[in-house]
Amino acid sequence: QVQLVESGGGLVQAGGSLRVSCAASGGTFSSYAMGWFRQAPGKEREFVASISWGAGSTSYADSVKGRFTISRDNAKNTVYLQMNGLKPEDTAVYYCAADRSHARLRVGKGDYWGQGTQVTVSS
Repeated sequence: QVQLVESGGGLVQAGGSLRVSCAASGGTFSSYAMGWFRQAPGKEREFVASISWGAGSTSYADSVKGRFTISRDNAKNTVYLQMNGLKPEDTAVYYCAADRSHARLRVGKGDYWGQGTQVTVSS
């Protein structure tokens, strides 16, 4: 059993920055690919970014490429999403996910999910 807990969400003005974190416990963190997804009101959950277990491969949605950066610290069992140049359309609940397969995670098939953290970007 793997538990994922997101933190760091909040309210930020358009153009600002925010970093959300996801702490993992109950498993071998370094063995999992990790990802971030988000869900805005009235919309389906969408892929944001992902990172392989060894951090050698990352993937980003076109909408966030160049603005968001995913990283991980295996020693701290934590994955981060640094969000810069935030836009109102980035407003959503952000979820982290874990899966032993990066390919599965990329298409939303994570084995484990966190409870989400709210990110609100004001215009």
